[in-house]
Amino acid sequence: MDDRQFRTAMGRFATGVTVIATEVEGEAHGMTANAFMSVSLDPKLVVISIGQKARILSKIQESGIFTVNILAADQQEMSMIFAGQIKDRQVEFDRLDNKPVLSGAIAQVACEVSAEHVEGDHTLFIGKVTDIHLEEKEPLIFFNGKYRSFEKEQPAVL
Repeated sequence: MDDRQFRTAMGRFATGVTVIATEVEGEAHGMTANAFMSVSLDPKLVVISIGQKARILSKIQESGIFTVNILAADQQEMSMIFAGQIKDRQVEFDRLDNKPVLSGAIAQVACEVSAEHVEGDHTLFIGKVTDIHLEEKEPLIFFNGKYRSFEKEQPAVL
């Protein structure tokens, strides 16, 4: 398989959209990502995956903290800003457990790095969750290279 086929296959997995944020010397930094998942309930752990070329990688390594901001359906522009698709827009960060978070996110998850693993061309950060803030809104979805939203809620069949 070639790289394009692999990327296309991975794009067929519908995900939420997050902005990963951290802070170094009082300056907040963020990056749009969908490589995020929960790992453990006891202790409460999550994992994020950051590419080796991403500028935020060294900043998380230096700070030892990060937040995961799960974006709401009305925050597509926020996603595009932190993906570098919209330039020259300043974003104000709020605080959760003294860590930078984005206002309006459906979930803000504050973490301390508990482990770091290099795998392939990415670094996986395991984060110990130190605080959470939730909002009741619809999520921003990403599927097949496009932003999506729920049109009609379907009953879960398990």
